[in-house]
Amino acid sequence: MCGNTRVMTSSKQVTSTIDFSSVLAAAVHDMKNSLFLLIQSIESLSETLSAENVEAQEQVSRVHYEASRLNTNLVQILSLYRAELESLPITVDESFIKDLVEDVVGSNTLYVKQKKIMITITIDEDLSWYLDGELIYLLLNDVIINAMRYGTSKIHISAKVDKSEKLVIMIEDDGHGYPQSMLDKSHEDLSDFELSQGRTGLGLFFAKLIARAHSQDNKEGTIALSNGGSLGGSVFEVKIP
Repeated sequence: MCGNTRVMTSSKQVTSTIDFSSVLAAAVHDMKNSLFLLIQSIESLSETLSAENVEAQEQVSRVHYEASRLNTNLVQILSLYRAELESLPITVDESFIKDLVEDVVGSNTLYVKQKKIMITITIDEDLSWYLDGELIYLLLNDVIINAMRYGTSKIHISAKVDKSEKLVIMIEDDGHGYPQSMLDKSHEDLSDFELSQGRTGLGLFFAKLIARAHSQDNKEGTIALSNGGSLGGSVFEVKIP
């Protein structure tokens, strides 16, 4: 009996020295790398399928879409962990916005083709901005993935510099628009977010976190959600100083 008690106490002491948040972050990072290899394999498999094999093409595009969405989730979890440490790392460099957007669209080619979604881009070839290309890529990718998920047949992506000298990237679709609950949530401060409410809360929090991380001369990046726009559906806007 005493022996068992000693073993339990010892085990408890060892467990208490483990930083489980760090272990989780390392595990998520490892899963993200494995998932990236899986996505590459899916893309290679897709190239070997004949155009006539419609059912197989559809299955592969669906798996590719879900793997990409899961990869985005894992990246978000990692970023949230770093934000908890107050060290969301951003690497600012000059990026050509049209190239960045085309990379995002290109990574979703399988699903776009399978679902016959028309994506148009209106961005000046020479438009460039200093930002964290990887984080903005993830932000835009999450928005586009969600637009495709909810029955959108058209997506329009545009970018410009507004009168306040901020870069404005806008993603519009012809879907049913954002529900009122999501529009309301988009106005909440980061400190008021309830991440336990699911993926919608996580995605919005992540987008706000990335936008806010891009600050300059006391100006912070922002996001805005609305309905209408040129296509009559959802409108997502991110502004970066």
